[in-house]
This record gives sequence, structure tokens and C-alpha cells, in this order.
Amino acid sequence: MRIFKPATTAYAHCDLFCGVYDPAQAKIEALSVLKSAQKYQDSTDEVFRARALAIKEERAEVCKHDLMVLWADFFGPEHVEQFPQLHDLFWRAIRAAGAAKKSVDPADGEKLVALIDEISAIFWQTDKAKGMGVYPPT
Repeated sequence: MRIFKPATTAYAHCDLFCGVYDPAQAKIEALSVLKSAQKYQDSTDEVFRARALAIKEERAEVCKHDLMVLWADFFGPEHVEQFPQLHDLFWRAIRAAGAAKKSVDPADGEKLVALIDEISAIFWQTDKAKGMGVYPPT
């Protein structure tokens, strides 16, 4: 049976530990959630509204995934020590993504974007982000 057991097990957010992380992925999804909710509210076309709703829910789920990967795979104990609010911030952001998924109120999308902006501000203060982030603030 030892033949079938791998010698080393690797864990990463994808099949290859690429070392690329950036809260920009979650923010793009959150902005899609926000804009889809706005378009839903602005339209009277029921077919268009149904499409906007489906897209909003899909993007909110992807946003939740992106946040969970960033939380679990990028941030470590040293970051929680430096930023004690980190766990609560991620918990609130992931919950906000779930709330925005269930809602058609653009305000829920705005709250989600604001929480991701807070996460991004912390992300870019870490030394680790300098080597893994894609879109540093200007």
C-alpha cells in the first residue's frame, strides 16, 4: 500500500503553488456584484433582471472563494499578530459576500467592496505581498 501513498503532500489554492495572491481578484468580483445589483434595480425587463440576478449570485460566490483562499493561504499567524482585526475582517467580508449574493440592494455590494478595500490595505502593508501581489497601490 505504500506505493500508492505520495511521499510529500502539497497544499495550495490551485494544483500548482504559484505564489500569486492579490485582493484585486475579490474586488473585481465584488464590483461585478455591485454593478449587477444596480443594473437589476435600473431595469424593468424581467429577462434582463433574471440574467443580472444570476450573474450577481455567481460572482458573489466566486468572491467568497477568492476571500477564503486569500485568508487561508496567504495570511499567516505573523499577520494576525500584526493585524489583530484580520480574522474578524475576513469573517465580515465573507459574510458580506453571502449577504450580497442573497440581496438585490446595491448597498450590500458597496459594503462588500469597502471590506475588501480594508483587506487590501492590510495586504499591501505586508512584506509578503511585495513578492506575491499583482496590482500594488500607486
